[in-house]
Amino acid sequence: MVELVKFLLEREGHQTFEASDGEEGLECARRERPDLIILDIMMPQMDGFTVSTHLMEREATRNIPIVILTAKGQVRDSFQIFPNVRYFIEKPFEPKDLKNKIGEILGKAPCDL
Repeated sequence: MVELVKFLLEREGHQTFEASDGEEGLECARRERPDLIILDIMMPQMDGFTVSTHLMEREATRNIPIVILTAKGQVRDSFQIFPNVRYFIEKPFEPKDLKNKIGEILGKAPCDL
């Protein structure tokens, strides 16, 4: 899944950073200050809820928009408390939908795959 998302984004000209677990992802976000974070709920070391909480605690990462990409659709309502979560997409997903939503969040017009 990570490779698919990375391929889609890089094909659109986005620079990507990849993390293998929640702690690494949090460190990467603090270091790189990305324009957007795609976050899964279930990750090793630190889950998506905890990562979102830590991102909200710091001024430098508080406003980075987050897209939740997960197979656990029933937890959608749990993320309503996070104002930085802009979109919630369930696996499996249509790549075009994800790409267009990311373009919308980043202020870029959607285009065809």
